[in-house]
Amino acid sequence: MEIRDKVAIITGGASGIGAGLAERFATEGARGIVVADINLVQAEKVARAINAAGGERAMALRCDVMALRCDVSAEADIQALVAATRARFGQVDIYLSNAGILGATGGFELDDLLWDKMWQIHGMAHVWAARAVVPEMVARGEGYFVVTASAAGLLTIVESAPYAVTKHAALAFAEWLRVAYGRRGVRVSCLCPQAVHTGMTSGGGGSAAVDGMLMPAQVAADVVAAMRDETFLVLPHPEVLDYFRRKGQDYDRWLGGMQKVYARQVPGP
Repeated sequence: MEIRDKVAIITGGASGIGAGLAERFATEGARGIVVADINLVQAEKVARAINAAGGERAMALRCDVMALRCDVSAEADIQALVAATRARFGQVDIYLSNAGILGATGGFELDDLLWDKMWQIHGMAHVWAARAVVPEMVARGEGYFVVTASAAGLLTIVESAPYAVTKHAALAFAEWLRVAYGRRGVRVSCLCPQAVHTGMTSGGGGSAAVDGMLMPAQVAADVVAAMRDETFLVLPHPEVLDYFRRKGQDYDRWLGGMQKVYARQVPGP
């Protein structure tokens, strides 16, 4: 799908990958962009910066960008976000379900409140968003839904069990959505990067930074390329595909390797 003249909602749009996507979509000629985030002040800064852009990019940036507060862990907020977007622009062509949190290092001992929050943001938020926008996409016979999972969804991340588990859920839902609606006009892609320079990685990328940390602009460029080709997996770190293949070819050997990574990254008792 080409982005020109399309209307896009980007959750988690106030910083990091989300802000990079908003900026890139503007340069691609989107007619409307909604920067949605729980941090409205920062989302408004991103929207103002894009709206105020000029110079050589002025023609490409003549899109209408607005900021809206949205807590994606609440379905009512997502429904309100979509309703406000329709009121402003008439429809939603592209939904980038990008919001995420990192949480604490640990495993099953971590508090249920953190597990529940991650299930909501990395799992149910995608379900609620699809519930809000996919029917109208099907009715038009066209639309695009992008889920930001993580390389942790294809592989794992040793430092955080709830992050790894819920990012697997994000990937699984994106797969299901592509299977169920891919022949009904709804394109679906799943973004699975390793470490990216964002607020979540300000203290370092941990095991996810083994192949380096990318800038959000590079990730956004890869998303745009994948949408043009309608490719399901978006892998800004190409090494992830090799790891994924090795996992499938010899699961037990891969698990053994990850046990070594765990021993290096996670302090013992």
